[in-house]
Amino acid sequence: MGVLRMIFSLRRNSGFTLIELMITVAIIAILMMVALPSYRDYTVRANRSAATSFVMEVANMQERNFLDERSYATSMADLGATTPSQVSSNFTISTTANNAATPPTYTVSAVPRGSQASDDSCGTLTLNSQGQKGHAAGATRCWD
Repeated sequence: MGVLRMIFSLRRNSGFTLIELMITVAIIAILMMVALPSYRDYTVRANRSAATSFVMEVANMQERNFLDERSYATSMADLGATTPSQVSSNFTISTTANNAATPPTYTVSAVPRGSQASDDSCGTLTLNSQGQKGHAAGATRCWD
């Protein structure tokens, strides 16, 4: 008799009540509301960081090309540069050159696209031959 009573008491206490389940779901929902925007901001910053790094790499390629050819390359193809997949999925990278100017100049641009365009307040990132870094007006910490 004592064994049966112990088995029934174990069965009754082994599950969750509806209230306990609803409290757990509410706690998980609150944690997701806090964590998801932070994660989204982190991925936007990480994608932007990869783009700024590649833009600086392209600027270095332009300077090497100028030393070798005495002119800046007018396109990414002329530089022989291929955009890494992590960058190309979020940004369109391009370069332009004005070799007729005195002194010759170039500009490298990173235009956000896809989800990066809708989430990123920095807009188009630019770097020119004078080393000036550009971004959307009012944005801060875009090149950090």
